[in-house]
Amino acid sequence: MLAALRAARHGEVFGLDYSINAFSPGMSATRRPAQHTIFGNHPAHRDDYLDAYYLQASSQVDGLRHRRADDSGFYGGTPDHAVTVGTPDLGVQVWAESPLVTRGVLIDLDGFARSQGQPIDHIAGEQLEFEMIRAALEAQNVQLSTGDVVMLHTGWAEWFLALEDDRRKAQRERRRSTGIVQSEEFVDWAWDNGLAMVAADNFAVECLPVADSSPFKDTAVNDNGMMHQVLLAKLGLPLGELWKLNPLALRMRELGQWDTLLTVKPLNVVGGTGSPANAIAIL
Repeated sequence: MLAALRAARHGEVFGLDYSINAFSPGMSATRRPAQHTIFGNHPAHRDDYLDAYYLQASSQVDGLRHRRADDSGFYGGTPDHAVTVGTPDLGVQVWAESPLVTRGVLIDLDGFARSQGQPIDHIAGEQLEFEMIRAALEAQNVQLSTGDVVMLHTGWAEWFLALEDDRRKAQRERRRSTGIVQSEEFVDWAWDNGLAMVAADNFAVECLPVADSSPFKDTAVNDNGMMHQVLLAKLGLPLGELWKLNPLALRMRELGQWDTLLTVKPLNVVGGTGSPANAIAIL
């Protein structure tokens, strides 16, 4: 954490969460918009509450309860019966009680692709090869360190939120979203670099539908070969999804600075499978 403080050089602060109902309609048909109610017990009082609040409907952290591995179960051998309402095992409250404060490194895949004259094709749900991550890091001249949070800026969220509702729904029905191609190489890279989290501004970090080349189709059968089972249930690596990265990316391009002091504090929901990220970047 102390080393990460050196990345806060300008005193500029960026909130990395979209509003809770920003992705309504979104890519998930089951995560409906939260209903916000304000009431007063007397003329001088106001209170409010949310109904049907899906904690992973907008900018979020996928906790370790979010996926079990088909072939090995939940992370750390946690038994299935321990993953239920009211139990703390693997819950997001761990990161609420000890918030993540570390160096965040933004990898500007959107900017890199544009610099190569090949903007990312979000309509097609472009499958982004791991080599693009490596090339973008090299172009940015950034070295990763143990404990970093990597933030992948693809431009997907800005593109999706600019669509009319009917086009958003059409994209959802196609189940097609830009993301990283499923590969052993990506998993090994995240592990070998000792990353604390991988976050992105897209729906699932990885591409949907799953690439035909996914090496996990025989082990992650219930997820059609997604990396989620490997990253969450086997490596214990939380994922950030739908983060608001564009304003931060634009400023970082201006400064030529790709690291930041980053804080991530999920809601203190005991046993939560995921939570709004409550992420803040300080340049």
